[in-house]
Amino acid sequence: MDLFRGRPAPAASMRAEPPVSASQNVQSGTQWQNGFVTGGAPSRAGVAVSERTALSIPATLQALRILTGVFAMTPLHYYRRGEGGREAADQRAEAQLFRTAPNSHQTPFSFMELLMADLMLSGGFFAYVSRGPAGRERALTRLTPGTVSIAEHFDRMDGKTLFYDATLPDGTRERFPARDILHIPGFSRDGVNGLNPVRYARDALGASIATSEHAARFWSKGGKPSTVLTTEQKVGPEDKVRIRTDWERLHAGHDGSRVAVLDQDLKAQFLSHDMKASQFLETRQFQVVDLARIWGVPPHLIFDLSRSTFSNIEQQSLEFVIYHLGPHYTRIAQAITKAFARPGFYYEHLTDALVRGDLKSRMEAYWQQRQMGMLNGNELRAKENLGDIAGPAGTDYWRPSNMEIAGAAAQGGDSDE
Repeated sequence: MDLFRGRPAPAASMRAEPPVSASQNVQSGTQWQNGFVTGGAPSRAGVAVSERTALSIPATLQALRILTGVFAMTPLHYYRRGEGGREAADQRAEAQLFRTAPNSHQTPFSFMELLMADLMLSGGFFAYVSRGPAGRERALTRLTPGTVSIAEHFDRMDGKTLFYDATLPDGTRERFPARDILHIPGFSRDGVNGLNPVRYARDALGASIATSEHAARFWSKGGKPSTVLTTEQKVGPEDKVRIRTDWERLHAGHDGSRVAVLDQDLKAQFLSHDMKASQFLETRQFQVVDLARIWGVPPHLIFDLSRSTFSNIEQQSLEFVIYHLGPHYTRIAQAITKAFARPGFYYEHLTDALVRGDLKSRMEAYWQQRQMGMLNGNELRAKENLGDIAGPAGTDYWRPSNMEIAGAAAQGGDSDE
């Protein structure tokens, strides 16, 4: 009995079984809702915002190229936790999936690039895990955003369990357990569904698209302002249509430089557009910085150098790896570890090549590490992709002769007595 509520307590041994069949609708509401995967949803600027229109913005395209490309070029290594520290385990079969070939048609770079693109543009990544006869994973097939919906099942004994109603590339749909679907959600408010940046930033993206379209329309008219034709004579509706049609045919568009000959006492007045007063260029420059905020890249990486100097651009690049790409490295490495790593093993991205300094700085750091006995010659050569040196010259560790272990008596020193 539940002594506090006066009713029988729920049986702790009862386990609710989850449904095993897929729902009728396997299109993810988080992806298809409001048209963010299809036609696009309207923004306050009056233009539709979708993945396709977002990618039409040059700053967005460059930001995503930087994010996906730099992330994909960072190697993902497999390690074993040992008593003396971690040990490389890249030769194991589960490591080759991300080191050699994730499937029959993609390289590790192209797979990771696509993974990151889905994470940034749709808020999450899904892949079907193909397994061999022994149950070992042998291929990963990316599932198109919008073809997977997540079914949650809660049990008091086991907590929440996720199932995936997915449409596979062959057109079949089925409910899969979590072991068959690699799911990596992005920034999330419930820990399950990643937030779609295109959806939540649609007003900022829409403003940039509308500004670009305004500039395109202006130059499509040959850069000419709007025209008003006036006359003191009375002009009928049909004549107005004819005059407007003739004027637009002769003087609108790229070939609108012909000489105008006006009759019926017509006078042309041009409505000026003061781009400087409306701060059109300043608006477009601000939008570049705003887009950099949305996608999480420093402005100088999308070619806005207005506030960059030689003294801070290297620091900004380092911050890009630490603060912008760092959370993505951790999120994805931990998700892959949870899905594929054997007990005592884990995946981790190696970012040494991204944070290394110039040649002079590297050589000074190597020299200090060599003098302190932290690394031997071969370990330092490996950092520069150089071959090993045979014999003790490459394997010995140095120890400064003027240093001793703290607290130990000096060896061979002079006695005070």
